[in-house]
Amino acid sequence: MTATEISAVKLDPEEARRVRQRRVERIGRWLFPLIVMALAVWLWDRICVWNGIPRYILPRPLEVLQTLHDDAGLLFSSLLFTLKITFLGLVLAVVGGVGLSVLFAQSKWVEMTFFPFAVILQVTPIVAVFPLINIYVGNQTAKLLLCAWIVAFFPILSNTTLGLNSVDRNLRDLFKLNGASRWQELWHLRLPAAMPYFLGGLKIAGGLSLIGAVVAEFVAGASGQSSGLASRIIEAGYRLNAPRLFAALILISATGIIIFLVLSLVSHLILRRWHESAIRQEG
Repeated sequence: MTATEISAVKLDPEEARRVRQRRVERIGRWLFPLIVMALAVWLWDRICVWNGIPRYILPRPLEVLQTLHDDAGLLFSSLLFTLKITFLGLVLAVVGGVGLSVLFAQSKWVEMTFFPFAVILQVTPIVAVFPLINIYVGNQTAKLLLCAWIVAFFPILSNTTLGLNSVDRNLRDLFKLNGASRWQELWHLRLPAAMPYFLGGLKIAGGLSLIGAVVAEFVAGASGQSSGLASRIIEAGYRLNAPRLFAALILISATGIIIFLVLSLVSHLILRRWHESAIRQEG
């Protein structure tokens, strides 16, 4: 290969600058939040030391980590209970939301009739609904599961319905011209087109199902009927055990972050070969 050919293969200065910028952005996306988090933890520790704050009011970060280590058995068993409610609620929300969205896509009359009831479930605070659930549902796990489902259900239903109704009309006409049935159109056109919308709703519903499970545990745990992380927080608050309270809060936050990252990864893996949003991220 001649020198001219080698220089032609090399990136031009503008393209090289864009490549370097993308690399810096990729590193900064993780590095900057970690730096800010480290500074926040350091400032938290210094505030406790400078002001002599008692550990039962605001514990130091090392005390929280030590409690997380010492009480790992209790806290992680409660975390498993909360995760079970979270994921079961999310699965039910996916099954119910997608199934009802398909019915809505097949009949406008069904959508106009039942969609307002889904909106009512969304806008009604779960704390206000739980006393009724507590009366009518006997099983404790079923109560918590129903709360998690109610909170996570609407984003799946709303986003999937939007995706099914957003298909290009020209493509729908093409399917009709080729004699496709309504279910063939649904399976081969509308469901694939709705996939990005569904995955976006899934990422939202994942966090909301955790919120629903924790809020339901708070209400149930106040009466001593829950064994999830929320009940550990209530117990620690009654006993002024602030380090355990903060440790449970950290576990809940970390769990929410992991759920979001996992669902984001699943979304990216599904969409990366054909959808523009994922292709841009890879570029």
